[in-house]
Amino acid sequence: MPDAILVTGGAGYIGSQVSKHLAQRGFAPVAYDNLSRGNDWAVKWGPLERGDITDPVRLEAVMRKHRPVAIMHFAAYCYVGESVADPLLYYRNNVLGTLTLLEAARRCGIGKFVLSSTCATYGDPRAPTIAEDHPQNPTSPYGASKLMVERMVRDAAAAYDLAWASLRYFNAAGADPDGEAGEAHEPETRLVPLAIRAALGGAPLTVFGTDYPTPDGTAIRDYIHVADLAGAHVLALQHLLSGGESLAANLGTGEGHSVLEVVTAVERVGGRKVPIRYGPRRPGDPSSMIADARTAGRTLGWKPDFPDIQTIVETAWRWHSSRAHPAAG
Repeated sequence: MPDAILVTGGAGYIGSQVSKHLAQRGFAPVAYDNLSRGNDWAVKWGPLERGDITDPVRLEAVMRKHRPVAIMHFAAYCYVGESVADPLLYYRNNVLGTLTLLEAARRCGIGKFVLSSTCATYGDPRAPTIAEDHPQNPTSPYGASKLMVERMVRDAAAAYDLAWASLRYFNAAGADPDGEAGEAHEPETRLVPLAIRAALGGAPLTVFGTDYPTPDGTAIRDYIHVADLAGAHVLALQHLLSGGESLAANLGTGEGHSVLEVVTAVERVGGRKVPIRYGPRRPGDPSSMIADARTAGRTLGWKPDFPDIQTIVETAWRWHSSRAHPAAG
């Protein structure tokens, strides 16, 4: 029987893509999700166990039923603006939820843990690109909650038999190249799907901030394809299962694109104008975040297969246009 992997948040955007990659590499992904922000239709490569990560009884029952050899943890709230408006929601779900998960894993003897972390733990960058030794000084409750989670995982590993990988990725984007999974959030807050929706006749795209110290005044981010993220998580899992040392690693392309550059890419791919309105900066948003991802390449042998923004947008356009407007694109 293939080794089972517990994928918390497995019905979500990234968790479902990771589940596909796990199945392709001979693992048996078990999605654990309360479906508050995930979608049951996204669970296609293994069973869905419905439950909350703050529920220790349900977590332990699922672990003892499937006996996973590792946990891949994606069940977190991840919106900067929402975290500023409701920080306690983020500390309860992200911090308390991960604590509950780690305690259940310890009781069940699961000693391999791959954490979905974020560049938001770094806060405002002090260099053009951000390496793993950059100071971690988050500017939002979301980033702070994930930094607390990273610390919990490291402390648990020092005290108990736990090997871990903390993957700090930058801006996830795109859709499964085969069209089997993609972004489906309500409400949607991410730039690429919002720009595509606007181009397809939805509400105009709001550009938050035009006075950043960047060439066109809009914020710059490092956009990484969701399939590349998934591949990196599976490589990290295999690294731990083969006895590799615990690690923290950034995941990004090393290239930054401004909001308006992404809008231009959407217009070029879709052949349609993206209607725009402008708003003030959002609290907690740095001006530029670009990854130095050499650790992942050196330690895991990882490199992105879809590094350019054009390809990322093309896969997203196919996904969103086929779902919302079957005749479009």
